[in-house]
Amino acid sequence: MRRTCWQVYVLRCGDGTLYTGVTCDIERRLRAHDAGRGSRYTRSRLPVALVYSERATNRSAAQRRESAIKALSRLAKLKLIGATWR
Repeated sequence: MRRTCWQVYVLRCGDGTLYTGVTCDIERRLRAHDAGRGSRYTRSRLPVALVYSERATNRSAAQRRESAIKALSRLAKLKLIGATWR
């Protein structure tokens, strides 16, 4: 049986916004975000902090979950990550 590595993650950006993405190596991806190479969105909103992640069975499932999270309202995202800040 093959072990899954795909994860969906949510970052809190320095300006308080939330960024959602997928990766197969979350530690490497976080280093890329911190170095300003993760995405255009987070590059101008540093620093970032990981506030949520969940495993997915494969890349397709991770991307579907990413889309579902991105479609949530900010309040629903905050509830998902268990945040008490706005």
